[in-house]
Amino acid sequence: MRLGLLSTAKINDEILAGAAESDLVDVVAVGSRDGERAQAYAAEHDVPKAHGSYEALLADDELDAIYISLPNGMHHEWTMHALAAGKHVLCEKPYSRIPEEVEEAFDAAEAAGLVLAEAFMYRHHPQTKELERLVREGAVGRLRSVHAVFSFPLTDLSNVRLDPELAGGALMDVGCYCISGCRIVAGDPVSVLAEQVVVDTGIDMATYGTMRFWDEVVGQFEASFLAPKRQSLEVVGAEGVLRASAPWRVDWGGELVLERNGEREAITVEHANSYRLELDNFAAAAAHETPSLLGRGDATAQARVIDALYRSAGEGASVSLAVEV
Repeated sequence: MRLGLLSTAKINDEILAGAAESDLVDVVAVGSRDGERAQAYAAEHDVPKAHGSYEALLADDELDAIYISLPNGMHHEWTMHALAAGKHVLCEKPYSRIPEEVEEAFDAAEAAGLVLAEAFMYRHHPQTKELERLVREGAVGRLRSVHAVFSFPLTDLSNVRLDPELAGGALMDVGCYCISGCRIVAGDPVSVLAEQVVVDTGIDMATYGTMRFWDEVVGQFEASFLAPKRQSLEVVGAEGVLRASAPWRVDWGGELVLERNGEREAITVEHANSYRLELDNFAAAAAHETPSLLGRGDATAQARVIDALYRSAGEGASVSLAVEV
């Protein structure tokens, strides 16, 4: 697969490193709204071609697919442009907080016979698959609760993550991981309740959420730009507890531990590059060799939950999702 990078965002470094390990994907072009910046980026990262506009990148007939690493608020617009140009699209998470946008994009992709995937790289890592398997096979017994945290201090108020025009905020940036992590073990929530710490621009610096799932399971999460750098996912069952100390950025280092019957077992998980695995799945899906791990259903459910949490925080009340999911 010949992949083009739409923007010169920092996250591209991870995609480039993943592609360097992949036999299925080559990054062959980059596009920026600044031609000189595109040229400098291409030279620095050994990318063969540079385009001085996003439109020029999408018009490149030698590209099969586009990776979109733009700020959140630009994901949908440029995904739709890329699909219209006949390119497969891997779009950074979260795709959108608007479920209708997600549905529109997948409608367009399916109509054109193209693959659209939301780039939750951690979902592809062996640790995530092992955690899912253990819960599914009853390692902790009947599921009771899920607890997720993702935080880091963000003091630069000019950071794009805090731009209200670009759908910034803690819930969108790190909270989407917490929501996803809870969903992969508990399913989709039937109701949510949220509290936010909001600054003058209307952006949430922190979101604290509770999600109620079927079968009396409750999930709680903290997504914050106000707390130290930390991440965790804890799955509590009637018979044990499963903890991932680095569930989202596995490369930060951590372990997967099962505590049951008074004993503690560290689960061995193979080392792997999440981004390489994500790219390989994307390329294989585009070649009709395997299903895309993250498709319409997952992306739409994510958007519905994010939207409901924003509504809950704004209204100061629980929001039901039971009819929608």
